[in-house]
Amino acid sequence: MDCKDVMKMIPDFLNKDLKGRELKSFVEHMEKCKDCKEELSIQFLVQEGMARLEDGDIFDLQNEFDRVMEDARRKMQIGRLINYFVYGVEALAIITIVTIIVLIIVL
Repeated sequence: MDCKDVMKMIPDFLNKDLKGRELKSFVEHMEKCKDCKEELSIQFLVQEGMARLEDGDIFDLQNEFDRVMEDARRKMQIGRLINYFVYGVEALAIITIVTIIVLIIVL
């Protein structure tokens, strides 16, 4: 994924519309690309800052941005764990089927 693609995904990320592989690719790119992460940070600060100013809330946007990025990493890790679980269940199902077939042939 290149920077141009990632830049187009920033609004979807900020609106929590990225899922699965898109989220994974986005977060991985952000962890490697200083320029894209800076652009994400700016867009986050503008979007959240404007909303907070309108509401009159007190806020620490940098900590909130860090939290948003950590939440995205956590979602990515949970998705990875779910994939491993699914692969394990599939492997177990295949082993069970093969065992049943072998037992039928032997008996």
